[in-house]
Parts: sequence; structure tokens; C-alpha cells
Amino acid sequence: MSSHPAPEAPSLAPHASRHRAAALEAMSRLVVDVPDYPQPGVVFKDITPLLADHDGFHAAILALAESGRDESGTVVVDKVLGMEARGFILAAPVALDLEAGFVPVRKAGKLPRACLSESYALEYGTATLEMHVDAVQPGDRVLLVDDVLATGGTIAATRRLVADAGGVVVGAAVLMELGFLQGRRVLDDVPCTALMEI
Repeated sequence: MSSHPAPEAPSLAPHASRHRAAALEAMSRLVVDVPDYPQPGVVFKDITPLLADHDGFHAAILALAESGRDESGTVVVDKVLGMEARGFILAAPVALDLEAGFVPVRKAGKLPRACLSESYALEYGTATLEMHVDAVQPGDRVLLVDDVLATGGTIAATRRLVADAGGVVVGAAVLMELGFLQGRRVLDDVPCTALMEI
């Protein structure tokens, strides 16, 4: 763990946003349910039609980016982290909108230089996420962006990576939250915005 004191998190924008209604409308129209994928009994939420629709994708990015601004609209993050793999698609344009840096958080063995690593539990076994040691600097304010909040294991592991680097997670933003899995329980005091709850 890092010995750096964590900077105080800023007050973020309200949960509801002017862009959220447009994003929710687009997601309701464009996200496709795929039954029995990847296994029987599972209904997979396919976001690729949303990504292929310029207006819908843009609305979603603007809504996610509001989690990196305070109530006055001022950007309060230095870095936006996206988790492999669909988190990359969302976090990179969010970082551009916020004029912040983008940091990919990858599965073990995918990054070429020295990394920080964090493992977390899956239903069967464990997984490991990695981030370059110099990707987040001490004191950096960080927004986590992913497509889905399920059990919260991925976001919790990423938060630990940021803490190990001396940064502070000021918020998380996701397209969808699977509320029945209660992933927010592992986020402690990290504010998390979900554009749609399932």
C-alpha cells in the first residue's frame, strides 16, 4: 500500500444530469438483450448498437463525463481509468471530454513495463488487473469508467491499484448497474453513477 496521504475528494456533480436523460433514452432504444449468452439463463446486454450510433454514443459519453465534474461544471479529475476491455471504449472519450489523461487497466501480462497488480475473486477462481507503476502519480484525482457494475470486484481492485500508486478515486461511472448483485457494497465511500439500473 502507498504511504502517500490521500487528497480530499472534491464534491462531485449531482447524480442526475442534463445529459443523463438523453443517454438513458438512447440506451433504452439501442442496447439489445441477447438471451442465453454466454450461457443458458443469462441475458447479455449488447452495447454495440449504442456504440455504432453517433448520437447515442455521444450522449452516453457526455453523461459519464459529468461524474468527473463538480456542481459548477469544473473538471475535478486528472486521470480517467478504463478497465479491460469495454471500459477502454468508454473511458478514452470520457478522458478527452474532460481534458484528462486516459489510463488502461489491463489483465495480467498485457502491459509491457513495470506494473502494479491487484487480484480479486471471481465466482470460480481469481483474476488479476495491472496498471503501469507510473500511470497514476501521487495526488492524482481519478475517475473509474466501465460498462457494467456487477459484483464490484473489478472496480474495487482498480481502486486499490490507484491507492497503491498514491492517487485517490473521486468517483466511478458505468453505463449499467446490475442492482441485484449489490456491487455498490464493495465501493465503500466511492460515489458511483450508473446511467441505467437493471
